[in-house]
Amino acid sequence: MLFVFGAIGVSTASFPVNPTTSKTEITVNDNKTADQTISKNDAAKSQTSVEEMTSPAAGGGKSQLIALLLAFFVGYIGIHRFYLGYTTIGIIQLLTGGGCRIWALIDLIRIITGDHKPKDGEYAEKL
Repeated sequence: MLFVFGAIGVSTASFPVNPTTSKTEITVNDNKTADQTISKNDAAKSQTSVEEMTSPAAGGGKSQLIALLLAFFVGYIGIHRFYLGYTTIGIIQLLTGGGCRIWALIDLIRIITGDHKPKDGEYAEKL
């Protein structure tokens, strides 16, 4: 038994491993630098502008049409609340049957009018 556990702890590659990472220096907006070891492809992919990071799509990319369809078909169990990021209220709607479906009807109207938005900002796609 001891032999089996010892064999599990030792692992080697059966093929040659060539690391493809290189040391690069990244400059941050405040003229601060950070040394990080990343691959060249990752460095090119990770350059994101401030506008992309603060856009509504970066916050989740929720569609008003999908929220509307979820509220219409399964609103009585609060699935649209989970989709929009309101987990606690989604659980309450799940347990109460959407407030005897009255709460679900109110949410449906609010989604149609655009008043009920995702928790993290605006809809990425509107009606």
